[in-house]
Amino acid sequence: MNRARSTRKRSRKRAALQMSTVVVATAALAASGATAGPATAATGGPTPVPAQSAGSATATGHGIRVGTVKITTRLRNGRYELTDPTRGGLTVKDYLNNEYFGDLELSKPFTGKDNVWGNGTTSSRESAAVDAHFAAEQAWDYFKNTFHRLGPRGDNKGPTLYVHFKKNFSHAQAIDDPMAAFFGDGKDNKKPVTSLDAVAHEYTHLVSDATAKFGYSAESDALNEATSDIFAAMVEFQANLPSDPPDYLFEEKVYGKSTPLRYMDKPSRDGKSPDFWKPGIRSGKDGDIHFLAGIANHFFYLLAEGSGKKTINGVAYNSPTIDGRKVAGIGRAKAARIWYEALTTQFNSATGFKQARTGTLKAAARLYGTSSPDYAAVQKAWAAVNVK
Repeated sequence: MNRARSTRKRSRKRAALQMSTVVVATAALAASGATAGPATAATGGPTPVPAQSAGSATATGHGIRVGTVKITTRLRNGRYELTDPTRGGLTVKDYLNNEYFGDLELSKPFTGKDNVWGNGTTSSRESAAVDAHFAAEQAWDYFKNTFHRLGPRGDNKGPTLYVHFKKNFSHAQAIDDPMAAFFGDGKDNKKPVTSLDAVAHEYTHLVSDATAKFGYSAESDALNEATSDIFAAMVEFQANLPSDPPDYLFEEKVYGKSTPLRYMDKPSRDGKSPDFWKPGIRSGKDGDIHFLAGIANHFFYLLAEGSGKKTINGVAYNSPTIDGRKVAGIGRAKAARIWYEALTTQFNSATGFKQARTGTLKAAARLYGTSSPDYAAVQKAWAAVNVK
């Protein structure tokens, strides 16, 4: 079974055909009169919100992954649209199972008269759109409420999300120009990759592209993936959905709690990810940098929750350390704040695991002081995954 691997669309290290389609997509966006806006890192106080909520309406959505939820839509010319004017114009469109990124102009807006969307199954193409719309709103709210960041770029502009990308496609991908994410329908087009954590993961890639701009080495790429896994988990905990209880498992709604794509407490449980760093390590067992992300995911779990056995929302965890020494967690809120501070002020295209250690220590020092238990916890959590 092919598992979803969320990857960024880049201008380098990609096939020529894919590169050309991104250029076409950008041209199509420009032709429509839309603009991407400047990339900024909002790390200070709250940014004023432009008055752009006219025509907003509260809708009921029936998603496949998120269940029945309330979402914000736009009323225009007597019809509702899956566009959220209160969150930077965040929009979801139907990609109509087209194959290439250059097919943006062939996508179709979701519109309706009754402002009730989807039926909770794949028989309605709106159902996956509800998942994506709700999840992106949750990601927007998390970064806004926690870090005063309005949109991935901090410029109060929302991305466009495209559901029904390709056929039998068990992946999700994000591109930063134009600011967009694409979600496949999974095996037999019956298992859309639109879970809350999958969408939040892609949203976070757009944040990383606007801030750290991670590079293309194995470790930097892995840190990019880990950053998206980390904040996807944090968005889950904020949303606290009864239909998707928050956890440190990735895409368990797509593959089931017994076989999630990745585990943060003990990454090696997936059979591919390393728990600890070692010299010369380049990737997971199958050569995929998504699994190398396990080292930073493990660090974050230890920093937030600590080592050893623990049960959270009915999920049992047992996080090891390389030397058996115990690590005490400082809580999710502080751990996330340290990682975000490092992401937006310390990490860059050359950042590997050792540089990430230095960056998070600088972030902890700035936030809590070098004599704080939080600073010491960062040291211990990195040592526990053998990054020194």
